[in-house]
Parts: sequence; C-alpha cells; structure tokens
Amino acid sequence: MTRTQKWLAGFGVAAAVLVAGVTALALAIPSDDELAQRLSGRLEDALGVKVTVGELHWHVLPVPVVVLQNTVIARPQPIVLDKITVYPDLSALWQKQFKIRDAELEGGVVPQLSLSGLGKVGSKNDDVGKHSRFTAANIPLGHFAFRQVTWISRRGIPVIFEGDVDFDSHWRPRTAQLRRPGFKPLTDLTLTRQGEKDRWKTTIHVGGGTGDGEVQLQTRADGRMHLSGQLKPHNVEVSSALAAFNRRSVLSGKASGDTTLSSDGATASELAQSLHTKTTFVMNSATLLRFDLAKAIHTLGREHDGQTPLDSVTGQLDTQNTANGMVSDFTDIKAKSGAFSASGKATLFNRQIEAELAVDIVDGVVGVPLKVSGPVNHVKVSIPGGAIAGAVVGTAVLPVIGTAIGARLGAALGKLFGPASAPASRLKASAASPAKKP
Repeated sequence: MTRTQKWLAGFGVAAAVLVAGVTALALAIPSDDELAQRLSGRLEDALGVKVTVGELHWHVLPVPVVVLQNTVIARPQPIVLDKITVYPDLSALWQKQFKIRDAELEGGVVPQLSLSGLGKVGSKNDDVGKHSRFTAANIPLGHFAFRQVTWISRRGIPVIFEGDVDFDSHWRPRTAQLRRPGFKPLTDLTLTRQGEKDRWKTTIHVGGGTGDGEVQLQTRADGRMHLSGQLKPHNVEVSSALAAFNRRSVLSGKASGDTTLSSDGATASELAQSLHTKTTFVMNSATLLRFDLAKAIHTLGREHDGQTPLDSVTGQLDTQNTANGMVSDFTDIKAKSGAFSASGKATLFNRQIEAELAVDIVDGVVGVPLKVSGPVNHVKVSIPGGAIAGAVVGTAVLPVIGTAIGARLGAALGKLFGPASAPASRLKASAASPAKKP
C-alpha cells in the first residue's frame, strides 16, 4: 500500500477491496466463485493476512455493480464485512484507470485491536496496482457510505456507527459524517473541508450540546504528518455523552470549555495512537454519581455508596492515546457544594483510577486527605485516621486555624506510617509499556 492509501486506515481496507473489485470486473468472463478466489488473493497481498470472500456477484446492466458478501479478514478477533457494493466507473476503466463512483458497506464488525499491523510495509504486494496495466485515477473513490457497522473498542465495548465520506484527491475527505444511529440526543460529527487546504471545519453534536471547531493536517517533507485542532465544547451533558458510546460516567452535569488536540505520525494509525487532547472545563449543578463524599469522610472510607450533589466543578482534563489505551489525567480539580469544597487530581487508565483529594468540610474539618484507587466499579477509599483526630485536637487548642494545622499534620503522619497505595505514575508506566500483539 502506498503512503497516501494509509492516510485513512479505516478506509484503506475498503479502498483495497474496491480496487481489487474493479480488477476482478476487468477480467470479466470467469465465474463468480473464481473471481471471489482471485479477489481474496489480491486482498491478502494488500493486507498481509488471510482474507476470505464468501460470495461475489457482478453485472453490467442496468448499471455496473460488484457485490461482495461475508468478507472475513483473519485476525484473533476477525474483521467481518457483511455486504460491500461497488459501483465502478466504466469510462475510467476503458482508459485503464481504477475509479469507483460509489461504494457501500452494509453491516460488519471491526475490532479495534484487529486493525494493528494491517497493510504494513513488507506484505507481499505494497501496491495493489503495482503489477497491473491499470493506474489509479486522481480520485480513486468518489463516495463511501457505511451502515450498521459495529466498532469493538480495546476494552471490548461494542458501538454501532454509520457514516458517509466524499473524497478529494490524495484521499482527503471533502465532507465526512460519523453518526450514532438511533441514539438520542443526536450524536454525530461532521467534517467540511475548507477549500483546497488540509483544514476542516468540525461540527459536533453530543450529550445535548455541541463541540464545534477546526482541525488542520500538515504533511512534512519526510512524509510524516501533524494533526492539530481546537474545539469548543458547550453545554455537553457528560453522562449522556459517554452513554452514547456505551460507557458509564462518574459525573453528571453540563460541561463547557476549550479543547486543543494534536498528534504526529507517518500513518493514520500512528496519528490516532499518539492523539493528545487538553480540555479546560467548567460545570454547574453537577452530581458525583455512585459516590457519597460526606459518607466516605465520616466513615473513614468504609462506606461511600450514594451520590454527591455539587454546585460547581472546574479543572483540566488531558488525554493521551498510547499503544495500550488512553490515559486520562484530571488536574487542578476544584469542586464546591453547600456542605464542602474539595481540590485534587486523578489518573484514569484501563478503568483503574488513582485519585488524591483534599476536602474542606463546612462544619469545621479542613484539608482532610482522601485517596481513591482501584477499579472504577469497585474503588477503595482511604482516609488517614490521624487527619480527623488531628483536626479535633487542633480545634480544641486553637479554633479554625488549629483545625487546618491538625488535619494536615495528621494527614502527614498517616502518609508516613500508613500503608502506601500505588501512585498514578504506575498507571502511566503501564500505558507506556509495549502493547501485547493482538
């Protein structure tokens, strides 16, 4: 595969199928079964793994069309493409050029882990048309549509998507849309190219709010690419936004703020794997779900079931994609309610959390340290007993100021003599370690 074919990994597979389909059509006379076998071989050369095309049918009238059914790309978790319909441009074919007017994918399962390594340099044939009498047209594929395609995340979470892409030359999308069919509120992403520049306006609907902005792509002299962008999330209901992708949130409420994103890589896969985002956010009238902070403090962490209403939450969220998954860092977190205020930081990776908070209780206890760690669905909460005891003694000696000094002194002693928990840096080290091959 050429470098430009690798620019969009998700569409690269489809492009290989389409080009090979036209090649099969050009060979004409052979039976459908023989054409299916030939196409399987060409796809294996392009992708470097075994590919099976269950059925292939084609006809010229009333319009030229090639239909592939039950195409399976062999991986530990197979990639299955139920039905691919290709509409070749015969006028281009007579000029010995590959050109597809439209292509449609109806139904399929694409596990994220199964995309790694597809079409790498070193496969039997790095260019589908290398030994062919045909050359690719300036725009090999005009329009691509997909429906009811299930994406399986790294953590095994299935999400159904549909979308449409209209291409310019060099596989640049002129317009593109990704949608979550049937989900309410509306959840979609639209990209619109700005003239001939590698710059796209983004329009996002998620969680009943928006996240509009712009992304840019720069291609350097050595062929490596740099993606950057700015988004402005506005009134996004956090729990609804995560539910759109079949994930549960620990917080509900509407968030607004500013997001910057950047990544570097030689291929689309590398761009996605290195993506980094930074978001400063503000939330009002939020609720901490499945965690009662006041109960956790009063029971020294033994009980924490429930919810915590919050008047406001502010902070910064940094996400970093790695070969082993996404690391989320929450820093400068500040939360307030009528009963307390809290500040701290947290790291989330592979559904494991490490968080440290300092909580000021309105009724007198100041600076109580609270640690949260473990799986997000079964966290462990620890509070040094010395923090509360120190606060009580401090208040008796010198009200208010003594409370703060006593709580922090008790916390320091608890850290010194209490059991240590795994620091957030261990989560980051785990993310940075080489990923196991799928």
